[in-house]
Amino acid sequence: MAELSRQVMEQYLSEVFKTPVSVLQMAPLGERIGRESIKTYGYGKPIRVDYRVANGDTRSVVFHTMSPSPFGHEHMADRAQSLLWAHSAFNSLPGHVRSLDVGAFQSDATLISLGRVDEFCLLTEWVDGQGYNLDLERLRDTDTLSDLDIRRADALCNYLVQTHRVEGGDPGLYTRRIRELVGHGECVMGLTDSYPPHPLIPASLLEEIEHRCVKWRWKLKPLSHRLRQVHGDFHPWNILFGPGTGFRVLDRSRGEWGDPADDVVCLTANYLFFSLQRSGRLEGAFETLFRRFWERYLNESRDDEMLTVVAPFFAFRGLVMASPVWYPNLKDEVRRRLLTFVLTLLDRDRFDPKEVNAYCGG
Repeated sequence: MAELSRQVMEQYLSEVFKTPVSVLQMAPLGERIGRESIKTYGYGKPIRVDYRVANGDTRSVVFHTMSPSPFGHEHMADRAQSLLWAHSAFNSLPGHVRSLDVGAFQSDATLISLGRVDEFCLLTEWVDGQGYNLDLERLRDTDTLSDLDIRRADALCNYLVQTHRVEGGDPGLYTRRIRELVGHGECVMGLTDSYPPHPLIPASLLEEIEHRCVKWRWKLKPLSHRLRQVHGDFHPWNILFGPGTGFRVLDRSRGEWGDPADDVVCLTANYLFFSLQRSGRLEGAFETLFRRFWERYLNESRDDEMLTVVAPFFAFRGLVMASPVWYPNLKDEVRRRLLTFVLTLLDRDRFDPKEVNAYCGG
């Protein structure tokens, strides 16, 4: 973890205030300020900094950093979010101590100012390819399964098996990931809050799904041994295939670590989703891919326990697919079968890939 030197602080304050700055002394708040305190400080301790500007005036500021913690601050991005929010929010409340800037340590331990940032952006490389969703749309329309379709599904399965072999080192991240599965704005509760009034989907139904998912959170919470490297949003629109079986993935989401069930459910739920659109049940090409994927993954990973934890992950994905917001043109019968599948599975202790049609209501 980077430490803070007087030279780095002088460069940073000179950039923020647009004038040369000489740091006189630094010390953690509550400790005696003296020149012997100037050398270095780690993250997590507010530091009083006394400095002199070019005209000779002496001033003071407080430099804040944030340490990792299990309260949603495990990742650098979490801490960045909190500090960026503070920079804006401190200055919008009358009587509050003003924020003068928000900055960031770079990899070479220098500081950059971000105080004028209004929004962040991300720049990635360009990858040529076609979304895997196009394959599924073709299968929905033709039900004609090719050898390439099978080999591509196998390649995706192999990729997840390899990805999930990397174990996570912090059990607390499993607790967080399961908590967020239920309570995050992008997951179960955020989705149920986003549902508009719909005759097929009363608020009582969404409430029941939430209640059952909370019970599942407490069932999964002790299973921190399942923490693995994950993609986090492994759906067909985030997978780009080249001419054969080579592919690249996009838009990893919600953390580097989680339960492997998240990725497996995310992809295979789409085989069910497209099959329901075609015929109202899991059958034909999609049933072949669905059952082959599950059998192959379980054989290769030896993760039979996954069958006992998938229910809330299917609930999350089912809520996405049944949503009138995300899929406004979906037939109500497909929504009904998806939600029946979710409610049935949340009431079962173990998932059987061969019983999907029964879970959907026959």
